Amino acid sequence: MSKQFEATFDSLHGFKCPEWFADAKLGIWSHWGPQSVPMAGDWYARNMYIEGSRQYLYHLRHYGHPSVFGYKDLVKLWKAEKFDPDSLMDKYYKAGARYFVGQAMHHDHFFNFPSALNRFNSTQTGPMKDICGLWKSAADNFKLPFGLTEHLGATFSWWSVNKGADTEGAYAGVPYDGNDPANRDIYLDNYEHKGQAKWPWYTPNQKHRDDWLAVMKELIGLYTPDLLYSDGSLPFGDMEGAAPDCEFRNGLEAVSALYNASADKYGENRAVYTQKGRNPRVYKVGALDIEKSQLPGIQEDIWQTDTCIGNWFYDAVQPFKKPGHIIEMLVDIISKNGVMLLNILQLPDGAIDAEAGYILKEMAAWYAVCGEGVYGTRPWRRFGEGPSGVLIEGFKENAVDWTSSDFRFVKKGSVLYTFIMRQPENNVSVIKSLAETEHAASVRLLGEGPVPFSQNYGVLTVKLPERLPTPYVNCLAIELKG
Repeated sequence: MSKQFEATFDSLHGFKCPEWFADAKLGIWSHWGPQSVPMAGDWYARNMYIEGSRQYLYHLRHYGHPSVFGYKDLVKLWKAEKFDPDSLMDKYYKAGARYFVGQAMHHDHFFNFPSALNRFNSTQTGPMKDICGLWKSAADNFKLPFGLTEHLGATFSWWSVNKGADTEGAYAGVPYDGNDPANRDIYLDNYEHKGQAKWPWYTPNQKHRDDWLAVMKELIGLYTPDLLYSDGSLPFGDMEGAAPDCEFRNGLEAVSALYNASADKYGENRAVYTQKGRNPRVYKVGALDIEKSQLPGIQEDIWQTDTCIGNWFYDAVQPFKKPGHIIEMLVDIISKNGVMLLNILQLPDGAIDAEAGYILKEMAAWYAVCGEGVYGTRPWRRFGEGPSGVLIEGFKENAVDWTSSDFRFVKKGSVLYTFIMRQPENNVSVIKSLAETEHAASVRLLGEGPVPFSQNYGVLTVKLPERLPTPYVNCLAIELKG
């Protein structure tokens, strides 16, 4: 294997973001696995073992008590019988996706690939399919970079709840099935975290850390992914990046293995690693990932938002985002040198429902009009103008009440793409961000063609047609002179 990168911060700070990632702007993510079966939302495999929680009660009343019908039994109900990755990839590509990411495993220790290190995987129980391999084949058919997400780092402490028992009721004191020694390799020997009110995201248990690294190397060997995402900071350090280098040792080794495998395959590294620790020392080994949130302005380094149309796993009562909201998020993100990874929820059988299909259809119609202003662009010297902006607070993704004075900018060559966040009532857009020395040679409305404009002292006034090409965000292509 190539040794272009060593497992050190100094070496991995030589990472350069591959052009495909900077160009892509939109990726689709399949955050999908056996936790989709109950259609009851995220973290089901954990919460079904937390007495009195919503998902515990759901499990108790639909499947039985977790000492009798545990997660290992729920997994057998996941058949993925309508999973058609090529058909889905066609929809995703038309909707504007220029990379695709599958889920290798969630915190439930269930692997969506044929692992030699864990029998609890999708080729030995449940669907009896190499889910990751099928996704990769479909992505390859559409010439899309293929990525994988791993959520294994947090599994050891996250899943220690399966070692508990009810404190009251008919099953008081009866151990949950995670206590059965026959299942110890599935449910993990994590008694050290049992009952912890404040459990650590990353365990100090060295065996788990070494097992994690072995799995990452197995994944890289099987698929040579173009992107690898960790759900947390670079393992096994803290989110602040203040931990000593030895805490990051296994994570650094995994990242170097990823990049060296890519270099072996392509002659240069084309892979990108994303994680959520916000210390530049840490995230500069790859790209920073922001979960369900944003950054306030143009960033020097390309970054990624990961988000979803609803809950992380399918939830029958969770509202979905509207297509316009998703498009507005995408436009705002790319104006700040970001890309968006969007989870499209799948039903347990692998299909998508009518509402998700509608979202993709609307995104495809929008991308057919405005895609020129998305793919292959770069930030301008300003990300936008106008009084409105996204709320940056925790995991909130509130829709913004944009005004007709709000614009977002990106560029490609000599063209400044200006996204009109809301149509003005008088059909005139006034853009004030051009300098007096920046002169428009022509202005096109994407999906329409040339439109009348005038410019005085840098202020650009554009006359729009009464009926715009898309009911969502529209885009002007402003050709700047020399």
